[in-house]
Amino acid sequence: MSKWAYERLVLFSPNFLQMDSSSNQIVKEIPGVIRVYKDGRFQKLAGTDVVPAGIDPSSGVQSKDVIISPETNLSARLYLPKTPTKKLPLLIYIHGGGFIIDTAASPLYHDFLNLIAAESNVVIVSVDYRTAPEYPVPTCFNDSWEAIKWVAGNCPEPWLNDYADRENVFFAGDSAGANIAHQMAIRVGLENPCLSINLCGIILLHPYFWGKDRIGSEGEDPRKTLLDDMWIFAHPGTSGLDDPLINPAKDPNLSDLGCSRVLVCVAEKDIGKNRGWYYKDNLGKNGWNGDIEVIEDRGEDHVFFLFNPSANNASTLRRRICTFINHMDN
Repeated sequence: MSKWAYERLVLFSPNFLQMDSSSNQIVKEIPGVIRVYKDGRFQKLAGTDVVPAGIDPSSGVQSKDVIISPETNLSARLYLPKTPTKKLPLLIYIHGGGFIIDTAASPLYHDFLNLIAAESNVVIVSVDYRTAPEYPVPTCFNDSWEAIKWVAGNCPEPWLNDYADRENVFFAGDSAGANIAHQMAIRVGLENPCLSINLCGIILLHPYFWGKDRIGSEGEDPRKTLLDDMWIFAHPGTSGLDDPLINPAKDPNLSDLGCSRVLVCVAEKDIGKNRGWYYKDNLGKNGWNGDIEVIEDRGEDHVFFLFNPSANNASTLRRRICTFINHMDN
């Protein structure tokens, strides 16, 4: 039996929760992400801290939490810049965390999106999708699509109805969230007649794309096992590392990307940087006719802009986002 098949059988079988409840034996650990015990308990090792919504004292940005679906408890955190006087671009943001950790209320994302709302002068919907292992992939994709349909529909939210321009919409995300944002743009391309929004572009920050065959420097990077494990753990029903949900190069719908502009940001020290460049090549090869730009930040690692927002490169990345959304000259 393969390692993948064993993990699916042990971790996700109906009998898993009935195993020896007195045992503290660890049957699976993804370092820095999650630890799973023999009795079915699991411990998420990061991304569990939360902060309340409210008014950011440094920028005046307001935030609040809203329920999108009471049936699934799907929610979002909204951000509104200080004293808007007109309708503003709408950014739908999808957080990262390997499909396993973090939420829209995580301090890193809350602080980052306060800055984005203020500096780019945008209304933001930060999707609080459900995560694995409680809700394996594709739940996160389905939740994000439900949030987009909620935004595009007749939702009763005054911040969106009064201040958001649904004709000027952007999707963005980092890491796993960038992957989801990409997939949401494909769904827009396939189902756009059903939506009352205009998707102008997507912003993919250090996207978590992957594949069976190693490209660039991936083969020598010890972190490759971590990325393998996160995907298989988060999506036990996957066909593998070339599943179109993790490897855009294998997606027959790649050319249906439903926007005309794409910004991809990668980092020199991030194992995933090769996939960002590869994404650009594959969009062109598959017949997508929009404009794509890939920018690499030298000397930086994965999602550095979340951990050190005051750094020069982090400030530059946020200005890059502002320029992309507001069509400003470089």
